[in-house]
Amino acid sequence: MSDQDWLYWFRHSAPYINAHRGRVVVITLGGDALAHPNLTTIIHDIALLASLGVRLVVAFGARPQIRERLDEAGETSGYQGRLRVTTETQLPLVLEAVGRVRALLESHLSMGVANSPMHGAQIRVASGNWLTARPIGVIGGVDHGYTGRVRRVDATSIREQLSLGQVVLLPPLGYSATGDAFNLSHEEVAGEAAAALEADKLILFSGRSGIPDASGELMREISVARARELLSEGHLGEDDAAGLDAAANACDRNVRRAHIISYGREGALLEELFTLDGLGTLVTDDDYEHIRFATPEDISGIQELIQPLEARGILVSRPRDLIETEVDRFLVDERDGRVVGCAALYPYPSSAMMELACFAVSPDYQGGGRGDRLLAMAERHARAEGLGELFVLTTQTSHWFAERGFELVGADALPPEKRRDYDTGRNSRIFVKQL
Repeated sequence: MSDQDWLYWFRHSAPYINAHRGRVVVITLGGDALAHPNLTTIIHDIALLASLGVRLVVAFGARPQIRERLDEAGETSGYQGRLRVTTETQLPLVLEAVGRVRALLESHLSMGVANSPMHGAQIRVASGNWLTARPIGVIGGVDHGYTGRVRRVDATSIREQLSLGQVVLLPPLGYSATGDAFNLSHEEVAGEAAAALEADKLILFSGRSGIPDASGELMREISVARARELLSEGHLGEDDAAGLDAAANACDRNVRRAHIISYGREGALLEELFTLDGLGTLVTDDDYEHIRFATPEDISGIQELIQPLEARGILVSRPRDLIETEVDRFLVDERDGRVVGCAALYPYPSSAMMELACFAVSPDYQGGGRGDRLLAMAERHARAEGLGELFVLTTQTSHWFAERGFELVGADALPPEKRRDYDTGRNSRIFVKQL
């Protein structure tokens, strides 16, 4: 990376830094990730996030470490599907292996060697009995012993630690009111904690770059509904299925976004959080699924939405017959069968630009991020068509676009064919965003 590339990246990361400051992010580190050579750089990235004010919860696993300890003791690891059967004699060995992993993580987070990314970090780590668990019990005639599921997360106590600037560690262990300890899935721990804390993000480290489709291609973004379909199809491996299931469950319960990324890729955590596209699989709540390209059935809804704005001079008037001929250019945001947002996209390939027009969100749904999601969808579509700039003409929403990275330009920056049609009498301001 050249000096100029570095400066550009650093300056343009500021919006992401501001967006994540004070937000709760839950991260999973499975036992395979903890044994990988890239662990040290992951720890460095976690330290950087903590120094930027991100409130971090790290749910860690220990499957290979538990298996190794059981093997050393001559114990056989019994499984039913992905679930380990934890017997009473094996439980002390499980606790020992998990304790070693916890000590490993704490030692890595305590590093402060001069001339290293950890110098001066002074990260403080907290852990505790914040997970109440119950036994899985008997499934298919097999008693799973001390393997359990999360019953409750003490979110209040965890938030108190986060408010003190602590990085919270959640081991794959839970406790019952009777004083029993249970071996838990770290993916379930992470998902349940993210939901209880209403975390801004859940990040799951995986052995691959994300979730593949049936042909093996990486899926960059999927909805919760599509995630459920993939899980029911049964072509995913056990680790992929566990991560995707945790992501979908979290997004079903107050977590807006979950990211599945590779623990083997250098800087994957930072790239996922501080760049526009990221690099893994993004799982989103179902609100995103309702932003789609319009169909003829949406014409009346679009017209009903934009007519009040046309009457006030905020939008250029579009008669119904024009909407009918251009309906395939519209994105719509639908809620309960009603169009609550829209935007029209007009590409200018010869200028590598796309116009964002007729941008509107119902007053009943403003302030909830729907405008941002429409804009994000428009940007993704422009990039998918190989266009490098998005421009908009506006008379009354200049500040909204300026706050989202658009810059004020003159009419000479417009594509030639658009410049010819520019209405000087309307005196719209022109804003352009580099993609």
